[in-house]
Amino acid sequence: MIHPREDAFHVAIACGGTGGHLFPGLAVAEQLARRGCKISLLISPKEVDQQAVKNISGMGIVTLPAVALQNRNYISFARGCVRSYRAARRYFKSRPPQAMLAMGGFTSAPPVLAAKSLGAKTFLHESNTIPGRANRWLSRFVDTAFVGFPQAANRLRTRKTVATGTPVRPQFQPLDAAACRAKLFGVPPSGGLGRPPEGGTPNAPVVLVMGGSQGASGINEMVLSALPQLAKRALHWQWLHLAGANNSNKVKQSYAAAGVKAVVHPFLVEMDLALGAASATVSRAGASSLAEIAAMRLPSLLVPYPFAADNHQFFNAQAFAETGAARLLEQKDATSEKVSALLIELIENSSAREAMQAALIKWHAPKAAEQIAEAILQAVTGRVSLAPRSGERAGVRGEINLKAVA
Repeated sequence: MIHPREDAFHVAIACGGTGGHLFPGLAVAEQLARRGCKISLLISPKEVDQQAVKNISGMGIVTLPAVALQNRNYISFARGCVRSYRAARRYFKSRPPQAMLAMGGFTSAPPVLAAKSLGAKTFLHESNTIPGRANRWLSRFVDTAFVGFPQAANRLRTRKTVATGTPVRPQFQPLDAAACRAKLFGVPPSGGLGRPPEGGTPNAPVVLVMGGSQGASGINEMVLSALPQLAKRALHWQWLHLAGANNSNKVKQSYAAAGVKAVVHPFLVEMDLALGAASATVSRAGASSLAEIAAMRLPSLLVPYPFAADNHQFFNAQAFAETGAARLLEQKDATSEKVSALLIELIENSSAREAMQAALIKWHAPKAAEQIAEAILQAVTGRVSLAPRSGERAGVRGEINLKAVA
């Protein structure tokens, strides 16, 4: 078992708020930990963050006060920023980081400023084609920005920008579909999925419906409206639907009424198994989801979230669609006929599937997390970073809750 040395570099990673920020941050954290670094993950109080880090060991888990700009409530936003900054600075004074990485969102900004005030090297990662407001603002304060799409670089004000792709965790790679289905549907995993309806089989096609880490009511409604038509043509399909906490019961009832085999769950930790089990997916177009889809070579119908800031999900999906790596359908155009036709193509047209899987290869950046980890350590040390250390990394999960710090 390998523990970080007492004199190991301490790297803090602010990656809370959504799965799209958290999971790429975890991928980089794993690479840094393999190189002997001490890691602190700075997350939000949101349930998605708390659930996702429950089983992480060997890294400090720090919950900072929530920071969000909602309904133009600038007073509440400013108050949250100040509380988060003070909490992060207090933590960093006792555990000074040599480097600080922000994965996006306003949750990342206060700890970056706190770390910078104490002399840390600072970095950010922007995964989307159109950088978010927080990263656009924060980019002027960091030493280096890493981007998932090259076209994002010109929208940031950082002195140095490096195109790396978006990191994915190492378990995201093409897997045996039957084995994934057996694990998901046979024995309930930690995410809580139970057995599929009677008649389920590991050999039948599986459509994965997901709306990001918190579900998507628009995608739920779109798929459910197409169910009657699809049931006539493809009754043998099975569905794995991640519906979000507020819609699971309604979605489950709709599948039952249509006589369609389905497993519905609010949220699933084992997303590598879900993507591995699927024949195709219906998904939003967040950059982290797209990176995982590309890593798994999974044919997809992308339905961008129409109210995303700067419509960035549309441009993410358009970049994939223009290269043949996905099918793009805007939510306003998503009739049941179009949804049915596109899904039938993705499941039953083998030549279309093969072409899409080939196109996905160019969107996969398997070394993104490693490249970011190496760049951070090189900036801190002034030389080529430490090589990965072999063996199992171990440690006690240090958990700190700073929500109440004023």
